[in-house]
Amino acid sequence: MLPKMDGISILKEFRRKGIETPVILLTARGETEDKVRGLDSGADDYLAKPFHTNELLARLRALGRRKTELISDGILRYGDIELNPHTLQLGCGNREIMLTLKESQLLELLIKRNNMILSKEVMIEKLWGYDTDAEENRVEIHVSLLRKKLSQLEADVSIRTIRGAGYVLKSAKDGE
Repeated sequence: MLPKMDGISILKEFRRKGIETPVILLTARGETEDKVRGLDSGADDYLAKPFHTNELLARLRALGRRKTELISDGILRYGDIELNPHTLQLGCGNREIMLTLKESQLLELLIKRNNMILSKEVMIEKLWGYDTDAEENRVEIHVSLLRKKLSQLEADVSIRTIRGAGYVLKSAKDGE
């Protein structure tokens, strides 16, 4: 019920182009057949109006906990690097290096949040969970180790510190 194209058509076009961003449809259409059509068209969740804000927030948290693969072979690519989160291998050109589980998870998070600044708090939440006693220095240690490994691989990709905000993954191809 959008002006030029309905949400289902937009969603189908996204999925056809391989865009795997999680989608929750928020709509006035609450009939069972509408919900089935929305979910079958590629939506990850469907919420009919009116809804309670707490329910939407709970669904967003649940969606955030789901693992989605960006590429069907499981290899995540950014700039000149390739990360295989299943084998913990990081490659650049014909060079490869083994990562620890946390390094792999951190790099995966940065790749999936391409060009987004991630705060240390978000990283702790995603890698160690909500109820952790992990400190910010854990993130700093893992970022430092990842930077060294990216340097060993002579990758064009780097982890930039944004003072007071967090970290962002950048490629030399980004023009910076």
